[in-house]
Amino acid sequence: MTRVPKPSDQLWPSPARTASPGTVESLYPFIYQGATDVTVVLAQARASTIAKANEVMDLRAEVCARSSELLARCAADAAARFAAGGRLLTFGNGGSATDAQQLATLFLYPAGSNALPLPAISLASDPAVLTSLSNDIGVEVVFARQIAAFGRPADIALGLSTSGNSENLLRAFDEAGRRGLMTIGIAGYDGGKMAELDCLDYLFVAPSESIHRIQEAQTTMYHVLWELIVAELGRHQVRA
Repeated sequence: MTRVPKPSDQLWPSPARTASPGTVESLYPFIYQGATDVTVVLAQARASTIAKANEVMDLRAEVCARSSELLARCAADAAARFAAGGRLLTFGNGGSATDAQQLATLFLYPAGSNALPLPAISLASDPAVLTSLSNDIGVEVVFARQIAAFGRPADIALGLSTSGNSENLLRAFDEAGRRGLMTIGIAGYDGGKMAELDCLDYLFVAPSESIHRIQEAQTTMYHVLWELIVAELGRHQVRA
């Protein structure tokens, strides 16, 4: 019979229980804090996985309830831009840079889908451009300078940030707004400084304080946005 762990089970020395919030140790105490009972460790790992899955499902449901109509309007506007020859310019820092790359790839090469490829550029993908601008001018201009070089009025600028406070994203949106691009922000927490921008046409927020849950919900958001844009473009073609 499998033993069910009890709250009183002593799996690690008590001083390790005070790991700082947000550290790897605090997220996975059953791995890092000296557990010796494999049965209990596996049970806690399972419980932790279920709790995290429930958290992101709840967050996705909240985002859907708050933003479904806005996503539909954004997709319609973006589809009109693509139909007029516009392109998608994506950008972000760190994990959000990876998301920006994945999003551009999704539009360019919708694998496993009958959707037509759409022009998209990830501004976070060229290390030579990023490092030269960071070294010669400053990291705060790495996206704004590229938008100034590549951006056209029919284009779409989409930036991702967990905090919503990244200075290089704020400057990129300002530059995009000045040039007439459609601007889309995807953020976490309460939207941060992105929520204060007048130049931002659409802002989608994953209201959480967990970076992990925010990024998981943001991935869902931009996949839904892509699907809606593809569907809207299909309606454009039927009408034409």
